[in-house]
Amino acid sequence: MSKWRNIAVCTLIIAFLSGIMFAAGCTLIKDISPKENIAQQQEGVANAGMPGVGPNAIADIVEKVSPAVVKITTVVAVKGYIDNNPFLNDPFFRQFFGENAQPKYQSGLGSGFIISKDGYILTNDHVVEGAQKISVLVKGYKKPYEAKLIGADPSMDLAVLKIEGKEFPTLPLGDSKKIRVGNWVIAIGSPFGLEDTVTIGVISAKERPLEIDNRTFEHLLQTDASINPGNSGGPLLNLNGEVIGINTAINAQAQGIGFAIPTSTVKEIIDDLIQQGKVKRPWLGVQIQPVTQDIANFLGYDGTTGAVIYGVVPDGPAAKAGIQEGDIVLSIDDTKIDDPDTLIKTMQKKKVGTKVSMKVFRKGKTIQITVLTDERPANVK
Repeated sequence: MSKWRNIAVCTLIIAFLSGIMFAAGCTLIKDISPKENIAQQQEGVANAGMPGVGPNAIADIVEKVSPAVVKITTVVAVKGYIDNNPFLNDPFFRQFFGENAQPKYQSGLGSGFIISKDGYILTNDHVVEGAQKISVLVKGYKKPYEAKLIGADPSMDLAVLKIEGKEFPTLPLGDSKKIRVGNWVIAIGSPFGLEDTVTIGVISAKERPLEIDNRTFEHLLQTDASINPGNSGGPLLNLNGEVIGINTAINAQAQGIGFAIPTSTVKEIIDDLIQQGKVKRPWLGVQIQPVTQDIANFLGYDGTTGAVIYGVVPDGPAAKAGIQEGDIVLSIDDTKIDDPDTLIKTMQKKKVGTKVSMKVFRKGKTIQITVLTDERPANVK
């Protein structure tokens, strides 16, 4: 059998069973004496750490940043009746006692992190949505702080809280645009109420679109760092200890797939949340879709670039300016509109109450129309 001891064997086994994929790589079989110092080999593996990262790097970062990560507890009133009163579960008796009997209360858990020494905290909107009471537990403090909701943006799932105090530990907002797919990241939060829980992983992808609970996201970071219920609102950090994302969602049907709101999105709206309590977004009052070849032929338009108007909200800004169904938007101010996504991104950069000049194709002619933007209604995505 000695002739086989120096043969290199490479096997690749891929099996798909119950939704799990396994892979085995190449193995080099060599002559190993039982007397060889196995303990020394294992010690070398244990001290190797992650590629390009020292064995204590993660622990050092966590020790530095974790004091600024907080546990958030909420109390939310829900419609219902007192459990121990069977009469209120009967519609007949509710005629006499009323529909709004004593409400039930539910508690919720989430995470967040402090962004200023005077106690401003960033978290997810869904963590504190509808809460009658918000409590924040800061590491090193025995009693939780009562927090005030300063501002929230449901569409971006972000919220800012405030606790009273001074010289709180803080976390800096890094540049999520610089993060690369494959970079190591650290998630810290309170999954299932277990505060100071740390998981690590890599950035699996960027610019992920996702729709969650009627919220539409366009630029999420995807990571395989474990994110569980209660992690929502906690920070996703790079190896410099900077926040590059806010943990917001998991894929319940798969392991190793979590999502975070990039700090590039946070930085665009955080000042509005603190100063105004909400984000004022400009609104045209139109429904748009891509220009397909069939639509172009029908409208007599030579090309497929632009965004075609297929709906105009009555008394909305576009309607007041004379925009009509079937118009094709070619440009807004100096920006060429290639597709509906370009139009949306262009309008997101505008301010409420400003005038925009729209170049529109209509019935074989190109015309210029000025629209005065208004604030987007809360019930409009």
